[in-house]
Amino acid sequence: IATVAELKAVLKDTLEKKGVLGHLKARIRAEVFSALDDDREPRPSLSHENLLINELIREYLEFNKYKYTASVLIAESGQPVVPLDRQFLIRELNAFEESKDNTI
Repeated sequence: IATVAELKAVLKDTLEKKGVLGHLKARIRAEVFSALDDDREPRPSLSHENLLINELIREYLEFNKYKYTASVLIAESGQPVVPLDRQFLIRELNAFEESKDNTI
């Protein structure tokens, strides 16, 4: 008969291997932050500079498959749910894109 500790270890291992544990942790954090967020105190408006910075952070998170972390960023920052157009970002940052691998 398995002990509670052994069952917990197997459950944790299984959730980690399926990639579910990270998602659950991120979802719990997002829900806790949401519950603690004071709706009576409005967030400051998102400046143009912060919009661009947040978009770069989102692109980094999504590139590295940190999709749950990206979802928390979007929820907490007020960043638009739909990503900004990459060509818009390139123009705004006065950057250029390497055509062979789509890097900025």
